[in-house]
Amino acid sequence: MNIAKLLTRSAASSPARPAIIHGQRQIDYDTFDARANRLAAGLRRLGIRAGDNVSVLMYNRPEMLEAMFACFKLGCAAVPLNFRLHPNEVAYIVDNSESRALIMSPEFVEPMTAIRERFPGTQHLIAVEACGQAATGLLDYEQLLGAERDTFDDADVAPDDVAWIFYTSGTTGAPKGAMLTHRNLLAMTMNYYADICPGFGFDEVVLHAAPLSHGSGCYALPNIGKAAANVIPAAVSFDAGAVLQAIESHRVTNMFVAPTMVRMLMDTPNFERYDLSSMKALCYGGAPMMVEDMAEAMAKFSGCLVQLYGQAEAPMTISYLPHQGHVPDGSPEQIRRLASAGIARTDCEVVILDEADRELSPGEMGEIATRSDLVMKGYWKNPEATTETLRGGWLHTGDMGYLDDLGYLFIMDRSKDMIISGGENIYPREIEEVIIQHAAVREVAVVGIPDPVWGEAVIAIVSLVPGRTVEEAELVDLCRSQIASYKKPRRVEYVDELPVNNYGKILKRELRDRYWKDTERKV
Repeated sequence: MNIAKLLTRSAASSPARPAIIHGQRQIDYDTFDARANRLAAGLRRLGIRAGDNVSVLMYNRPEMLEAMFACFKLGCAAVPLNFRLHPNEVAYIVDNSESRALIMSPEFVEPMTAIRERFPGTQHLIAVEACGQAATGLLDYEQLLGAERDTFDDADVAPDDVAWIFYTSGTTGAPKGAMLTHRNLLAMTMNYYADICPGFGFDEVVLHAAPLSHGSGCYALPNIGKAAANVIPAAVSFDAGAVLQAIESHRVTNMFVAPTMVRMLMDTPNFERYDLSSMKALCYGGAPMMVEDMAEAMAKFSGCLVQLYGQAEAPMTISYLPHQGHVPDGSPEQIRRLASAGIARTDCEVVILDEADRELSPGEMGEIATRSDLVMKGYWKNPEATTETLRGGWLHTGDMGYLDDLGYLFIMDRSKDMIISGGENIYPREIEEVIIQHAAVREVAVVGIPDPVWGEAVIAIVSLVPGRTVEEAELVDLCRSQIASYKKPRRVEYVDELPVNNYGKILKRELRDRYWKDTERKV
């Protein structure tokens, strides 16, 4: 089934129900579906066909959902882009994905048109609120939709046709596009109903406080499938007080957040005065949750916490700790399992493999692997990485952990060096490749260290060329000029020598252990 049918059917059954609420703007399901149809028809007039890719770069706003569903309806793959990326990083993804069009909100018009030559294969730049900018070669979003209501039949797709290309950075620094199919997204949707939010009905309200290009966009799908109201805060950045007020005023029933956002919500002045009784599922995941924060969250968000563990390659999610698993005053065994990532989703298999890909017994630590209809088709234009990651029919997550005797998954570490800060995946290699460009830098290692707000913070540990010096601010500015600002180091430390093994490889675990040895953490 084309995943676009979630919208098509909700519009047919609940045309007058609010679909998207953004500040003072409200769009019902009939209008939402009609605008997605008109955009799909407009893209088709531009020559874009089923099987093509279309990039979408926007802050959270109604047009983000319209553009994604227009792509689904047309049989295209949507390529939602992280709006926090540096323009150079965005340009790489647009070019690498061979996107025929880039649809963007007005904030990105100037930086992207300035580097237009970096994605020459993209024939069409489409801008929301682009009136008066025809000289730049932009197409106006509203003009592309046209004034007339279009009838549009959702494309007849195969289950394994690609619907969403989810770009995630790789250990080499080059982003990889996880190809998610209509089958993947439908499995994710159905299991949301089964596992994450049982009792999900037809009067739901979802709040999109996290980026729609990531997890919140994934969870828009099951909500749209039940004609839920999608509330999009007017503020671009996360405003904890405004989020709590929105939950109260809109009677929000579910939302997805990073653990950092949970902490910010709990730290809001006069937290207790907000009425959060409508909440059924406060889903949190994508980053470490400190044990102390979890204990406080269980007290403040009683009965609605759901923990998620997943990856772009198996979205939303591989395992989960449901409401009933959050027991603040349970048995010793229940308390111990609060440190777990829960149990496998209903139709997911999770195993622990050794270095030879042999399955290990409960209690033995190895690499976490999974298989299900959630697992991606592969990486876009990267057969080598696809073969390596999906070898033996299992998605090899790169995370290390073990299963206990009841199937609870405990994630102990990452076999790769990825840092998760505020819910964003950061790969040290990306940062190291920038810092090493400086003539004064001889060697650099980037690691994540404990941070009470963001979970992990990025630091760069640098050894300098003898006789040379460079200030911390200069290295941070160098990073800011080439990669997304959230990836830059919070600080730079200088050492005479970095620790290496007999083969000259930097021992990052030894560096990390200095900072984590006295800290209780949950990955």
